[in-house]
Amino acid sequence: MNPYVLMILLSSLGLGTTLTFASSHWLLAWMGLEINTLAITPLMAQHHHPRAVEATTKYFLTQATAAAMILFASTTNAWMTGEWNITDLSDPLANTMFMTALALKIGLAPMHFWMPEVMQGLDLLTGLILSTWQKLAPFALIIQTAQNIDPLLLTLLGVTSTLVGGWGGLNQTQLRKILAYSSIAHMGWMIIVIQYAPQLTLIALGTYIIMTSAAFLTLKMLLTTKLNTLATTWSKSPILTATTALVLLSLGGLPPLTGFMPKWLILQELTKQDLPIIATIMALAALISLYFYLRLCYAMTLTISPNTTNSTTPWRTQTTQTSMPLTLFTMATLGLLPMTPTILMLAT
Repeated sequence: MNPYVLMILLSSLGLGTTLTFASSHWLLAWMGLEINTLAITPLMAQHHHPRAVEATTKYFLTQATAAAMILFASTTNAWMTGEWNITDLSDPLANTMFMTALALKIGLAPMHFWMPEVMQGLDLLTGLILSTWQKLAPFALIIQTAQNIDPLLLTLLGVTSTLVGGWGGLNQTQLRKILAYSSIAHMGWMIIVIQYAPQLTLIALGTYIIMTSAAFLTLKMLLTTKLNTLATTWSKSPILTATTALVLLSLGGLPPLTGFMPKWLILQELTKQDLPIIATIMALAALISLYFYLRLCYAMTLTISPNTTNSTTPWRTQTTQTSMPLTLFTMATLGLLPMTPTILMLAT
């Protein structure tokens, strides 16, 4: 892609998100989301592959539907209450419709069906933008309106997303689909606690972005998108394979790693709010997700690929890719747990 065009598209992505962050009027927020969608569409279709075009079309249709629903909900709210301010979403029909639209935008279950299909058709860098940056603007709106939305709806969306994200990823062999289901499960964790402690949602979103970025950048460095090609990575770059296994376990939420922090804090908050059953369901759903991360770790580090090749496998692959972002994200993914008190203090 032409670097000037790329610069314009990436600037528009930034502009759309910033516009939504800064707006207090519904129309401005909606405009920011639309700019976001229109800016990422050419990035998704840049390879002109039929699958990429199909993924772009699916994404565009779902996002356009969600944007129309947001516009309809905000107009209904303005009609019923006379208010265009984002924080004054007091009409019950409008706020339910609005939450449904935003759930469709970020891929919460049961409006998640587009997410794995779209992710599968994209290259890894565009997939990374889709699963990290594109979540920011909708989450800014959800956090601002969470106190007006029906708590039962938020709880249902959260629990359903963690369960669907866990179950959906179990049988997958395509890494991008696995990361899409991982994204759905993480979104569920963020939504479940948003009505009680929005700062924990922000911490969970931050750690999710760091861990997902590390996972996507690792797969890009290894040039792999399928489970069976992971088995050949140990001979090419053993250190990267070892850190990748740890990144995946961090995504699963195992204790000494960063991914444990948001899960621990969210379960603690749910218990404080006298919701032990919900907390138990969430913890068990996290175990389901952990299974498919362990499956990836097993394929990477504990198996030798059965494929016989006539050429000798290089011990070190020469790559022209820059490894600094990957190094920084991997370090953050593995070592932020001791910083929990500091992060909590900064967030509250």
